[in-house]
Amino acid sequence: MPSGFSRVFEATTEAIDKAVGWHRLPRPLGILTLLGIRDQLRKRNLHDTGPAAGNGGPAAPAFDSRYLTTRTVDGTYNDVDQPLMGSANTRFGRNVPLEDTFPEPMPQLLEPNPRHVSLELMTREEFIPATTLNLLAAAWIQFEVHDWVFHGKNEEVDPWEMQCADDDPWPERPMRIPRTHHDGSVHSEDGPPTWVNTETHWWDGSQIYGSSRDESMKLRSGEGGKLRMDERGLVPADAEGALDYAGVAATRWIGLLILHSLFIREHNAVCDHLHERYPELSDDDLFDRARLVIAALMAKIHTLEWTTAIIAHPTTVKALNTNWWGLVGERFDRRFGRPTKNEVIRGIIGSPTNHHGVPYSLTEEFVAVYRMHPLIPDEFTFRSARTGAVMQERTFPEVGALGVRQRLEELEMGDVFYSFGISHPGAITLHNFPRHLQRFERPDGVLFDLAATDILRVRERGVPRYNRFRELMHMKPATSFDQLTDNPEWADQIRQVYGGDLDRVDLMVGLFGEPKPRGFGFSDTAFRVFVLMASRRLESDRFFTRDYRPEVYTRAGLDWVDRNTMKTVLLRHFPELEPSLRGVENAFQPWAH
Repeated sequence: MPSGFSRVFEATTEAIDKAVGWHRLPRPLGILTLLGIRDQLRKRNLHDTGPAAGNGGPAAPAFDSRYLTTRTVDGTYNDVDQPLMGSANTRFGRNVPLEDTFPEPMPQLLEPNPRHVSLELMTREEFIPATTLNLLAAAWIQFEVHDWVFHGKNEEVDPWEMQCADDDPWPERPMRIPRTHHDGSVHSEDGPPTWVNTETHWWDGSQIYGSSRDESMKLRSGEGGKLRMDERGLVPADAEGALDYAGVAATRWIGLLILHSLFIREHNAVCDHLHERYPELSDDDLFDRARLVIAALMAKIHTLEWTTAIIAHPTTVKALNTNWWGLVGERFDRRFGRPTKNEVIRGIIGSPTNHHGVPYSLTEEFVAVYRMHPLIPDEFTFRSARTGAVMQERTFPEVGALGVRQRLEELEMGDVFYSFGISHPGAITLHNFPRHLQRFERPDGVLFDLAATDILRVRERGVPRYNRFRELMHMKPATSFDQLTDNPEWADQIRQVYGGDLDRVDLMVGLFGEPKPRGFGFSDTAFRVFVLMASRRLESDRFFTRDYRPEVYTRAGLDWVDRNTMKTVLLRHFPELEPSLRGVENAFQPWAH
């Protein structure tokens, strides 16, 4: 697109969006407006913080020609010319200018008190369900986040300290929250602080494959390219340390483990299929090809199924399908292939790789808007997939880190999937944070208020507060507390918590409170980061772009990605779910029961 026309197009779509809102436009005009928004975000909202090389940062391994056709376990050499790009232990980038990412000084950083914000605005008095989704949607996003981001174990000294009100039942005075582990290298002496992602930034399935060679080898069977499973289909107990997220409160629960099991099974099924088609492939070859297939299949499921379920506006459903299949659509692709390199017409998959002038990384703003803990309920009912009879009723701690293995010994995994499929997650809104996560006891005995921690983490990492964030994402800031939410009582509560200072309202409070577009499970403000990063995670990754081809994946591997969905994966491994999935088009929407 010529630069002059591009500037006019972006300015016009921004003006239309601010005046009307993209989601109120007819679908064709809405899609054009989203394209203009995305183009503007690509130019103005990608900011590099450097790779964190030196001072203990990573060094790329020596080049091996095998890296041309395989994902490395640590994410190096996805970009052969910049081998550290997107690898484990490199920095998070930013979606706002670096000068806007300095954390606020003390004491403003802790004002208002995150614990006070948690109690007054997050506390779940009554469960508010998201009735258009099932509970697999809540488990899925945590499963995917474990592939994408982890800041590492927190600092053990000099925690943040917050005073508790006299009537606050919190047992420790003051409340202490560990600081995020700081980047060990220096970007610039006078620049803002930076943080490192201990996972690879790529969409590469690291949550089931690990992010280092040692982790990977503990998880592999050494035969036929397969991953290890115990008799329940879980990661064996002696290998759990390879997937250890001990620094994240409440990270292990039954929803996460059943998805780990499902995709370990799917990886091994791909290995069997490839071995049957290509018997000459070695254990390493089968593992590498199957990993490519599984990573692409998970990216496809997330793009075309999870996301279209949680933001089910007709315009976004079409836009997401265009991201993968192009405007010509899936049927055209299957019949004629993809005759052009234009990503809008043919889709991002298989198009030329494009970093848009900024080295690829996930961002702190991306992490901030994916804080979706209200999706998790406090109580769980497990039913028989065969009869529908209630088998168990459990609280979150009983299906969490200390109880999850016992629950999976007592329950058939197919029944657990069925129970998730017919249950609703919580709505992502104010006053709906899981009670058990506001007072969560980790396996090591440490007590956490995860809502207060989430509020503090966004501030600590220099993500702007709500109104400034909207400005930097080219949106109109709120001009009154009544614009923050369509619930007048909540607007008054927010006003009181923030002492009438609209610009102090936290990003997470604004995201949870704001009125949502039709069909949306999260806010339009959060969606702006998604518009940018959903495309970027695909178009920067050569294994989704120029190397999405038979010579790399095998023909059978590409066909596996193209022909499968979350529903077919579930039915392959748990055929007893067929009656409840009959007629269900999207496996993240409620099942029949």
